[in-house]
Amino acid sequence: MQNALKAEARGDREVVVMREFKAPRQLVWDAHTKPELVKRWMLGPDGWSMPVCEMDVRVGGKYRWRWKSDENGQEFGFFGEFREVNAPAKIVHTEYFDQGDLEQQNEFPAGEPAIITQEYSEANGRTLLTTIMLFASKESRDGAVATGMTDGMEIGYKRLDEMFAK
Repeated sequence: MQNALKAEARGDREVVVMREFKAPRQLVWDAHTKPELVKRWMLGPDGWSMPVCEMDVRVGGKYRWRWKSDENGQEFGFFGEFREVNAPAKIVHTEYFDQGDLEQQNEFPAGEPAIITQEYSEANGRTLLTTIMLFASKESRDGAVATGMTDGMEIGYKRLDEMFAK
């Protein structure tokens, strides 16, 4: 598998995203669970910053992420709770969308959490990250996909590739 993100809908409510990194599993895990690292790459398109990245990575721990547009100051975010933490192999958390003050209204309801499962597997110094996003409904899934979320994920993952290369 090349580094490019692969995403596919599964059933009515799931999206499965797979992405390989040229890095050991522990480094990929750390990049997803340490706020000081997350803030460096999980930014989506250029022109966004991440002023809030709070993560208490343990079962029952909470997280909150917030992005801000450099252009107009608008913000949005996600928050939730960690349900399973098995470092460095698997993490499961709820994900609630916080619309913030974005002008563009998204199609999926903020009150319905998705369940995000990330599995990290390593072979020959490369790590395959498999992310399974289980949405509350088909409408929620389709609305999330319509935002271009996988494009934003790949932009961030390319930043992560650059971090690993250094």
